Amino acid sequence: MGAVMGTFSSLQTKQRRPSKDKIEDELEMTMVCHRPEGLEQLEAQTNFTKRELQVLYRGFKNECPSGVVNEETFKQIYAQFFPHGDASMYAHYLFHAFDTTQTGSVKFEDFVTALSILLRGTVHEKLRWTFNLYDINKDGYINKEEMMDIVKAIYDMMGKYTYPVLKEDTPRQHVDVFFQKMDKNKDGIVTLDEFLESCQEDDNIMRSLQLFQNVM
Repeated sequence: MGAVMGTFSSLQTKQRRPSKDKIEDELEMTMVCHRPEGLEQLEAQTNFTKRELQVLYRGFKNECPSGVVNEETFKQIYAQFFPHGDASMYAHYLFHAFDTTQTGSVKFEDFVTALSILLRGTVHEKLRWTFNLYDINKDGYINKEEMMDIVKAIYDMMGKYTYPVLKEDTPRQHVDVFFQKMDKNKDGIVTLDEFLESCQEDDNIMRSLQLFQNVM
């Protein structure tokens, strides 16, 4: 989450500026190729106020004038925040978690819906979103290879300069321990129910997931 919010670091400073009147706000919303849904509808669907959505939208538009983000732009954004590592694979997985309709682009609505969950959702909502991130092929299950791919992508993104003590096999060890705990019936896959139960009953897993969520 830190990288996503860092991308829109101008939002907080923008919030301190005098607010524009309603007509000017509406005119600004029409200046991009893709116009988001009505703010009232987004306000009802998310945990943000209309004013917060206006500020988020201006930041989104500044970074993405076309009103949508493609995967290449998403990767470029993440690369800026993790210069000592390779963020391309993690950005790829994260992009497809944001792109819930699999259109190849992330609209403002996609962005704020995910951000609402990650910042202000319940524990259950955050865990469901994280499960979807790890379920790379979207078949409703997480296998060890998928978990390994995500965890390795996170370690690659953080970079050797950030974590110099990590050994080459650390991601594999990490996945082996967590997958064993999560795969309760030992069938080689982790279901959503197993994921939710494991995360909520094991403080070590929850702390680890919260650490990894900081790079979303």
